[in-house]
Parts: sequence; structure tokens; C-alpha cells
Amino acid sequence: MRIGTKMSKSRGRPRQFDEQEALVQAKNVFLTQGFTGTSLDDLSEAMGINRPSLYNAFGSKEEIYRKAFGVAVTQMEEESGTCLARKDLRSALTGFYDAAIDVYFSSDPPGGCFVFCTTPVEAISHPTLGQDMRGVVQYLDRQLADRLAQAVSDGQLPAKTDVKQTAKLAQAVLHSVALRARAGESKSSLRKFAGSFVDSIVS
Repeated sequence: MRIGTKMSKSRGRPRQFDEQEALVQAKNVFLTQGFTGTSLDDLSEAMGINRPSLYNAFGSKEEIYRKAFGVAVTQMEEESGTCLARKDLRSALTGFYDAAIDVYFSSDPPGGCFVFCTTPVEAISHPTLGQDMRGVVQYLDRQLADRLAQAVSDGQLPAKTDVKQTAKLAQAVLHSVALRARAGESKSSLRKFAGSFVDSIVS
């Protein structure tokens, strides 16, 4: 899935900044301060771009947020896809949660998940952001359900397993881990928490 509006090609002199790195910096600001609490001045300073150039390159604050959201989603897709591709279901799910926890603790203090810790509060007042978030939730439901269905086919889960509902539970654990990380729970505690869920479904 691809989130955020498409960037237009620049004309004239080449830009003197790395767009991807600038969006990573924007993502870090939004993760710390939230969408509403972040100003264009905050973004200009963090991204190292003056406000006129910032607007010309990326558009409004909401457009910058959506593009930063897209950076976070791309990272999520790549890491979750790699982990869930493992043949052993226990290893796949454990890797899925471990990779997420590493991301959630990559800042100091831990910021949790960009998608699940910054977007929900904006989903009603900014419907486009809500739509983006729903897209991620639906994507993870499908990705996890497909992996669980493969586990059923491989004999790693009982044939009677409701893969769609189990996938939703698996994603709910991910949401809880993200919030708990942001609330200050330790990495080791969260790994144990996620591991207990894996134990509950994988014999």
C-alpha cells in the first residue's frame, strides 16, 4: 500500500536537501509532538528547510504528515513482510513483534508506533488521515490472516482456526505493545507480553 500524495518533480535548480531524510526528521517531530502540536516552524527547523521551500517541496502540514506516515508504513511493510515470510510460525510471529518493538524503542524516550500512537486522535477531525490509518489496519489484518492461513495449510495450526479473528487479535497485541512502549513499559516486558500471545496460539 502507498500512503501520501505524490511529490511533484522539481523544476530549475536541484534541491539542496534529501527528501527522504527530511521526511524521516518530520516523522520524528510528529511522533514526539503529535500532528496538532507540531507547527510548520517546528518542521522547518527539524527538516533543515526554510518555510517557503518546505511548502513548495511538500505542501501543507497535513501533506507533510501523510508523506511521513508513508515513510513509516513502508518501513512497517518491509520489516513485517520479511519476518512473516519465515517458514516456522512461532519464529515468524516472534520476529514480527521483535522488529516492531525495536522500532518503538528507537527513540529516547521510546515513542511507540507513528501510525498507532499519533494518527488515532486525528482520525475524526482529519478524515484523510483516518482513511490512511484504516488502510494500515486492513493491510495488517490481511497480511497476518494470510500468514496464519499458510500455517493452517502447513499443519502448524489446527484446521478449525479462525484465521481472520486470530489475525485481528495478533494486530491488537501490536497496538497494545505500541501504546505500552510509549507509556514507559520496558522492552523486555513487552517482548514477554508478545511472546505470551504467540505461545497461546502456537503449540
